[in-house]
Amino acid sequence: MDVFLALIGFLLVLLGILGSFLPVLPGPPTSWLGLFLLHLTDAVPQNGTYLLICLGIALIATLLDYLLPSLSTQKFGGSKKGVWGCSIGLIVGLFLGPLGILFGPFVGAFLGELFNREKDVKKALKAALGAFVGFLFSTVLKAVISVVFLVHYLEIFWKHRSDFF
Repeated sequence: MDVFLALIGFLLVLLGILGSFLPVLPGPPTSWLGLFLLHLTDAVPQNGTYLLICLGIALIATLLDYLLPSLSTQKFGGSKKGVWGCSIGLIVGLFLGPLGILFGPFVGAFLGELFNREKDVKKALKAALGAFVGFLFSTVLKAVISVVFLVHYLEIFWKHRSDFF
């Protein structure tokens, strides 16, 4: 059972990294769940403080993921349509490869702002830049946290590997 929990935990940590880039998956909380499953095994001693600190980090990152694009869009004079366009642009960009992932949110935010501002291109570009900056910062933050959780997972597993087999 321990090997099964560890394997599912590892898959969740990897899925959390993927979730850092996909708007439908909560990256850091998914990665945290993988760490939690690893600590549920008999091979790894449970460390409640460690798990609570990691959970807090995951939840703060998730909260910031929702706040940063809106705050940066507002700071640059944008609207909710710009934030929605940014998210839709990311989803569409996923099907266009790495460049689509990078530029999709900006183009989506620009189009959302353009529709909202009735063809005021200069203001739409400025607001789209704000949405893009917020999206980029929150994505990088989630990815870094999820990768750190992966590194912790691997360290813990490696330390207790003899207890699994």
